[in-house]
Amino acid sequence: MGWYPMCDISKLKPYEMVAYNFKKQFVDSIRSGDKCQTIRATGRRKHVQPGGKIQLYTGMRTKSCEKLADAICTTVSPIEMSIDDDGLHVWENGQELSFDEMEALAEADGFTEDPLDEFIRFFEPRMPFSGIIITWSRL
Repeated sequence: MGWYPMCDISKLKPYEMVAYNFKKQFVDSIRSGDKCQTIRATGRRKHVQPGGKIQLYTGMRTKSCEKLADAICTTVSPIEMSIDDDGLHVWENGQELSFDEMEALAEADGFTEDPLDEFIRFFEPRMPFSGIIITWSRL
């Protein structure tokens, strides 16, 4: 498997308050505190940096918009993912993750039934993927 260039998180601009929207499937795990991270693509969107405030929502820009929590960003790490004939490959901070580490990443990201399979189904349409992992602590 080849090396994939990591996104340069030093080029991300810090913002004091950022709102993130989550699909309904993640609402319970966010509310319970089991999900304290999100994986987001880098690009034109503004992302929070460590120490920045985060507002967590579901249903943004709809009548059913609901604020789930306020939080503080604790870390931002680059992540790259791809799928080939050998399966899923994930690099966090430039290090390729083992199967067990990918399973733990999927669980931490809110996939619960069959974490790695759910994770792959969710991200496969977005592959290859370049982005960041944002972790938080609730206020």
